[in-house]
Amino acid sequence: MPNPTVLFVCTHNSARSQLAEALLRHDHGDRFESFSAGTEETRVKPEALTVLEEIGVDTSPLFSKTVDRFVEEPADYVITVCDAAGEACPWLPARVKLVHHGFEDPSNETSSPEARVEAFRKTRDEIRGWLEETFSGEVPQL
Repeated sequence: MPNPTVLFVCTHNSARSQLAEALLRHDHGDRFESFSAGTEETRVKPEALTVLEEIGVDTSPLFSKTVDRFVEEPADYVITVCDAAGEACPWLPARVKLVHHGFEDPSNETSSPEARVEAFRKTRDEIRGWLEETFSGEVPQL
């Protein structure tokens, strides 16, 4: 039987959803298939790649994609991860459950390059903590 699929969705598929996809694949890829998408195809933020690589997460599979790829075959779990003011996360059906768990957008940090990377680290760690709580068992605690 194939592993359950988890799709993380955010508007631009450039930071939070990419972090979640990579972290779930890295930490729980033996039990879950992890994907991410957005309403707009952009590019993965370099800071997201940096903060993943610094903890040993493989970033080679990451690229920005749109939700269109997942309309015909819905994921088991669809998790929207953006909720900042003015952001409109797309909605997709899920075979098992659709949930929202928002994380602060580290891309909003613009004071300095160092502060921006630190904001990405903070979001990475928050996402990783939530993923560990939620996906450590055989069935997600959603």
